[in-house]
Amino acid sequence: MTDNDVVSRTPLTLLGAGAMGTALARAWLAAGHQVTVWNRTPARAEALAAEGAAVAASAAEAVAANRLVIACLLDDASVGEALEGADLAGRDLVNLTTGTPAQGRTRAAWAQAHGARFLDGGIMAVPPMIGAADSGGYVFYSGSPELFEEHRDTLAVPAGARWVGADPGFAALHDVALLSAMSGMFAGITHAFALIRPEDIAPKDFAPLLMEWLTAMAPAVHQTADQLESGDYTSNVVSNLAMQVAGNTTLLRTAEEQRVSPELLTPYMALMERRLAQGHGDEDGTGIVELLGHGGAASS
Repeated sequence: MTDNDVVSRTPLTLLGAGAMGTALARAWLAAGHQVTVWNRTPARAEALAAEGAAVAASAAEAVAANRLVIACLLDDASVGEALEGADLAGRDLVNLTTGTPAQGRTRAAWAQAHGARFLDGGIMAVPPMIGAADSGGYVFYSGSPELFEEHRDTLAVPAGARWVGADPGFAALHDVALLSAMSGMFAGITHAFALIRPEDIAPKDFAPLLMEWLTAMAPAVHQTADQLESGDYTSNVVSNLAMQVAGNTTLLRTAEEQRVSPELLTPYMALMERRLAQGHGDEDGTGIVELLGHGGAASS
């Protein structure tokens, strides 16, 4: 890296030096950015200071140091507390703090009222993936399109930058939707390992089979998307809801025989049965989305 390369890097402020904030700061420092960092507990910023970061005594001082201000704090309330009293006029505020879509929208309006442009972000990575080439990590961004375009290269340094819309709540919504799907997958994985646990089946031998099966099933997301967009939940159905509900009996009986609680499965099975009772046995599982919409009001 030449001196000219370093000078051309956008200087930035980072609020928060927890595990994720530290990883982000190190990625920007390694790429030649001047980084000013603030953390509520100053000792946590000492390692970054040793690596070239400037440490601000207060969040307000850190905000004043640079136009581009990135927050990666505990929660939305922490962002509000940290920025209370800071002069945000003319600043570009990028919030990488985990939050909800409503919090993203509210924080965007708050930032605009304080004279700042705003982007909300959803980090789809864990700290070891940040700054690691080909890790697969990325960040969803939503909010000011002008801010995103201006700082795209800087934002893409720690992890890939994916724009998902001008609605500032969309980054958090995409983040939480993917995490929710992951939680459901982990529930299934947990139940599967619980079933084999009492037997003479090595988990390491079973794991590749489970991985292979889940990978083979994953393309079903595209059919679900197609059906939701067309409104036709009966097209290209291989295993309809009536068949699946009937098959649930075997899943539950096996759990009983293996002395494994079915509590990770039964909530979804109950929704399947409810949709079937409404006369949708020729569908697959896509129609269950209708039961969940509007807080479940469609099921009444």
